[in-house]
Amino acid sequence: MKFLRIGKVGQEIPVALDKDGKYRNLSSVIKDLNPDNINFETLENLKNINLEKLEEVDKNERIGACLAKPGNFFAIGLNYVEHAKETGAKPPEHPVLFNKSVHSIVGPNDNVIIPKGSKKLDHEVEIAFVIGKKAKRVFEKDAQDYIFGYCICNDISEREWQKEKGGQWVKGKSGDTFGPLGPYLVTKDEIKDINNLNLTLDVNGSRHQTGNTNQMIFNFNFLIAHITSFITLMPGDIVTTGTPPGVGLGMNPPVFLKEGDAMKLNVDSLGVQNSKVIKEQ
Repeated sequence: MKFLRIGKVGQEIPVALDKDGKYRNLSSVIKDLNPDNINFETLENLKNINLEKLEEVDKNERIGACLAKPGNFFAIGLNYVEHAKETGAKPPEHPVLFNKSVHSIVGPNDNVIIPKGSKKLDHEVEIAFVIGKKAKRVFEKDAQDYIFGYCICNDISEREWQKEKGGQWVKGKSGDTFGPLGPYLVTKDEIKDINNLNLTLDVNGSRHQTGNTNQMIFNFNFLIAHITSFITLMPGDIVTTGTPPGVGLGMNPPVFLKEGDAMKLNVDSLGVQNSKVIKEQ
């Protein structure tokens, strides 16, 4: 299934796509797409519903983040060899794991805000997975049993704050609009091969990033096994899994996002994001 959340900020309703691609209101079945409902029991119940009998939702309404109020938002850094090289980093021997604030999450087409004092705002097209049941010390061979679905994430990064302000990366990764998610939360059965998905990101119609998940250093199953050997993941937790080359930091000279820029992210099976860059008022 493909899920999304529709409505004004703070007033989103849960929606599913029917077989004809129409948006159907799930509010009579679940209150929201949040950790209370991101589980496999709920998913089975939803699969047995005749979506065509539910109220149709206007496709022109705002699309919110594809899930609400996750407990954790983790990210993997330097997970594509060419991206590591373009940033001057050595490809890691173990996954680089860091936090993004859950308060950075916004809708897929919402504005991305350049914070006051920011000089080096950058983009990163990624694929995130969402956990569907408690995951602790998961074996790699069983990893997909714990994934509820996948979505697009733009891991917006302030490079000066990430790299030049000391400490860990989290301060450069957690601004108020640094985590656009969606449009869709796509269940894994909708994806033919998660290890062969194309990712692209354009800025003002010019291609910046191109990659494929077959180029990941650490694939999805390995990441789940690795992370859960240290940290227990719970339903609704998000892990975004790294970006291919083409970020602004890697250009010569670097090219960072500026007011008025338009970003378009496209990932096979997961949809499209379109967002505009504005300055904080």
